[in-house]
Amino acid sequence: MPCELHVVDAFTRSAFRGNPAAVCILDGPADPSWMQEVAAELKHSETAFVHPTSGGWNLRWFTPEQEVDLCGHATLASAFVLWKTNRVPQGSPVTFETLSGKLSARQEEGWINLDFPATPANAVPPIPGLDKALGSTPLFVGRNRFDVLVELPTASDVCDCEPDMAALAAIPTRGIIVTAASDLTDVDFVSRFFAPAVGVPEDPVTGSAHCCLGPYWGEKLNKTELSGFQCSFRGGSVKVKLAGDRVILGGHAVEIFSGKLLV
Repeated sequence: MPCELHVVDAFTRSAFRGNPAAVCILDGPADPSWMQEVAAELKHSETAFVHPTSGGWNLRWFTPEQEVDLCGHATLASAFVLWKTNRVPQGSPVTFETLSGKLSARQEEGWINLDFPATPANAVPPIPGLDKALGSTPLFVGRNRFDVLVELPTASDVCDCEPDMAALAAIPTRGIIVTAASDLTDVDFVSRFFAPAVGVPEDPVTGSAHCCLGPYWGEKLNKTELSGFQCSFRGGSVKVKLAGDRVILGGHAVEIFSGKLLV
C-alpha cells in the first residue's frame, strides 16, 4: 500500500532532538497487520497512521511491537504534517478519532497544543524489585491505566538512571515513568520513560506520560500550568496545562524527512 511518509521530531525546536515519529498518510483504513509490519520496519518508538473521515481524521499508533491506546508525540507530529501539507488549513484545529476517544490539536501563539485526557496515578504498594531495577528508592509509586509512576529523590537520580531493562520488562505495565522535582529555575519537573515491555527501551519524549505527570506535579506544586523536561539522551520539553479531567500538552516540531512508502 504505497503512501506518503514523513518523519518528524516532536517536542523540540531542533532537529535530531525530541522524539522522532513516523507519520503515514493513508487514503482510508489499512490492515492492522500491515501497519504493524511498517512500524517494525521503521523502528521509531511510534509510527502514526492517519486517514480522513467524515468528521476529521482517524489516527492509530504502533510501536515496533504493538498498537497502543494513546501517544502524544506522534499525535503532535501528525497534526504538524496535516498543516504542513495543507490537508488542514493553517490555524484550523485538527480533530482525531482514536482508541482514546476524540483528541484535538491547535496552533496557538507559536505552540502546538494537544487536548488529551488526564490520566492521574493512584498510589500503590511497593512493586517488588522496582527499586533494584532503577538503582534508587522511590519516594512514591503509583499506577494509572497505562503506566507505573515513580518519583525519585532528586533530578540527578532520574537523569543519570541506568535501569535494568529486563527487570522493568517483567513488570506488567506499558511503561515506567520516572520523575523528580527539577533543579532548574524554568522547569518544574524532570522525567524519563522506559517501556521495554512494548518494544521501546527508552522513549525520548513521551506526551502521554505527561497526562499523568501533569496532575501529579500540579497537586504537589499547587500549580495548573507546568513545564516539564524529559532528560533522555535526545531531550525534549513539554508544557502542561491542567483543565479538569483534561490536560493541554504544548510542544513544537521539526520535519526531518518526507517521501513515499513503496509497499
